[in-house]
Amino acid sequence: MSYISENSLDLLDILSKKKVLYAEDEIEIASNTIEILELYFEEVVHVKDGQELIEEFSYGNYDVLILDICMPNMDGLEAVKNIRRYDHKTPIIILSAYNQQEYLWRAVELKITKYLTKPYNTKSFIDALEKACLELVDYHLLIKLTKNYSYDQNKKVLIFKDKEEIHLAKNEIKLLEFFIYRKNEVISFEDIYDYLWEFEEPSKEAVKYVVKELRKKIGKNFIKNVYGIGYTLEI
Repeated sequence: MSYISENSLDLLDILSKKKVLYAEDEIEIASNTIEILELYFEEVVHVKDGQELIEEFSYGNYDVLILDICMPNMDGLEAVKNIRRYDHKTPIIILSAYNQQEYLWRAVELKITKYLTKPYNTKSFIDALEKACLELVDYHLLIKLTKNYSYDQNKKVLIFKDKEEIHLAKNEIKLLEFFIYRKNEVISFEDIYDYLWEFEEPSKEAVKYVVKELRKKIGKNFIKNVYGIGYTLEI
């Protein structure tokens, strides 16, 4: 395995020998996106709903999945949930008009490579394809957090000075990925409760404890307090 930093290589040539499955029920949107995908992928297959997506993926030997959320028969995230029961590695890119917390949380849980909100620009789409490439070549995608610390998104460990691996508890991983997913935003205690514990009702002290443990491993200034509201991660 090799380590590579985010956005350090143009990897799109990798897609020239790859096969992508694309799910979108709106014909005009699908047509425009397919034209772009055909510039990069060797083969592009289009389906129109979530159930068809599952059936096609199960025997099609696809390298990348790209899909909308709102589709007939089964929504995109429910289809991905089914796929993730037996496939944990295929890069998946979501293109959706939805940006509500519910969808973002579900996307994090399902190991989505990139979640793009429509309308998205070309640069964002290319960035998403590059992240998919990084996963395809099995590089460890390092997200720089501080001067000395990075997060290995594949192995789910902290990397100190590009060498030492620091392992995290399950809730620490979930919270760190949630912060990364919403970097530079103020995240309320309530949002963190809902994401980490779902139907349970933990105290504010429970959140503070997980943050405290993360700070022990990365540094106390890594996650900043927002008085009376919650926290923010500035990258």
